[in-house]
Amino acid sequence: MLTSSPPKKDASNSALAAPAEDNSNELRFISELGRSLLFTVHPKKVANRVAGAILNGVDAVTCVFVAELDSIGLITCEMGRDGECEDGLLRREKFEKWLSFMPPQVGYSETDAAEFMIAGQEHASEYISPLHINGEIRGAIIVGFETAQEFSERKTRLIEAATTMAAMSVNLSAHYELALHNSINEAREEHRKFTESVLDALPVSLYVVDRDYRIVTWNRHREVGAQGIPRDIAIGRNVFDVLEKYPQGRVKEEFERAFRTGRIERIEQQTVADDGSTRHWMVSKVPMKNADNGDVTHVITVGEDVTMRVEAVQAVNRAEKLAAVGRLAAGVVHEINNPLATIAACAEALEQRIDEGAFEMSESADDLTEYLGLIKSEAFRCKTITTDLLDFSRIRAGERTPIDVGDVVRSTANLISHQKRGEGISQRVDIESDLPYVSADGGQIQQAVIALATNAIDAMTEGGILTFRAFTKGSRVVIEVEDTGSGIAQEDMSKIFEPFFTTKEVGKGTGLGLAVCYGIVSEHGGRISVRSTVNKGTTFSIFLPVAR
Repeated sequence: MLTSSPPKKDASNSALAAPAEDNSNELRFISELGRSLLFTVHPKKVANRVAGAILNGVDAVTCVFVAELDSIGLITCEMGRDGECEDGLLRREKFEKWLSFMPPQVGYSETDAAEFMIAGQEHASEYISPLHINGEIRGAIIVGFETAQEFSERKTRLIEAATTMAAMSVNLSAHYELALHNSINEAREEHRKFTESVLDALPVSLYVVDRDYRIVTWNRHREVGAQGIPRDIAIGRNVFDVLEKYPQGRVKEEFERAFRTGRIERIEQQTVADDGSTRHWMVSKVPMKNADNGDVTHVITVGEDVTMRVEAVQAVNRAEKLAAVGRLAAGVVHEINNPLATIAACAEALEQRIDEGAFEMSESADDLTEYLGLIKSEAFRCKTITTDLLDFSRIRAGERTPIDVGDVVRSTANLISHQKRGEGISQRVDIESDLPYVSADGGQIQQAVIALATNAIDAMTEGGILTFRAFTKGSRVVIEVEDTGSGIAQEDMSKIFEPFFTTKEVGKGTGLGLAVCYGIVSEHGGRISVRSTVNKGTTFSIFLPVAR
């Protein structure tokens, strides 16, 4: 039979008089249900979550959510005592009959089993709460209880509150569902374009692969550069087929580990561009997990170009080494030069005595002459080394004046062309017209260029082409010295500016030329870089700031 609408509120059972614990439980129920519905956009999920919340919140044995909307039709959720959805609990004919008449505008209880909308004999009473949608009753939430005496104001308040939230949420979700249904292709395309634009705007190289190692996302930074691949070629293909320039075994191992462990990994990598320059990368493998079961479904690979950062660290380390060597050199050079001068002088004096015939009767005169020659030669070689050390320790920008870099390069090329070394080597000079002036010590800049040219000649043992260039790049004037020689091995690239490092044979170089060159350029506020390919050649570039 039909009983009254929700119990009359009085001082004894009002919310104001309810126990604090009940109030707290009600607030928790409403808050948790509200949060669960906040981002629920599917009407069926709305029904399931509301039914489940009511079933647990009021200790009911059954709960049926039913709504009929013009846009998407009938929505139902029939939930039994165990919280699982069941079919056949709702008596459709009873619901349609109820809906066809003027149903009560507020919740009410029903104890007449013949009028129950929920099938089965597990309950003795029902509470029916109408769903008001757009000013009309378009459904109801029906709650079954074991006894007819279980209704309390607390329970009816919870059911009514859940009904109000459910009506709003299911209406909104229905509108969303309809809009999504009507424009699904357009929405997908817009979402794809937006996602692509976001990913393309990121200053990193990014791509995503699925469990089958198919590429599903490929941003703009993956399309540019020496190893860039167009997006339309990459999408949908196996990642190992696309990244064929990379070590296949290593790449596969990285992906397998990310899928297996679900942990973010950061990997340092180096690549060599077609022009021979080295790029440093920090590559992150970021697993994407299924929200429901935690399984890794995709792996995002993010590559950040950290070349400038790495080079800056290397420059600091190199500067510290140069400073230490400079301090050492300044302290010991003079102490070494004095004994060397004495040794050389004694050797020359003995040579003079031999020339005067002092050892004419000796059978070892010829040997003595040879040994004295070796002593002098090695003494002068040691003096050359100490002189280089002294020069190194004294690297300071002298008087800076505005200079024409083009004139410095032409003068250097002319000096090099008159050297009696480097047979079979031709020269090219390419100077940009109207170069801006730089503020520098012209002599030191020329010394640096000579050092680079000398190294270039030494690298072309079988002849080649030595090219000098000078041009403007932004706010810098660039000097380039290029050779077609043997090139520099990749493992040596990071060490070539270190003091005493040399790839030349013993006795053919001190390993200070490039270190001195680096120091001169640094003192002038510039920088020096190198590109090299083994057996093809090397290019050194000096960048000097334009005079203001």
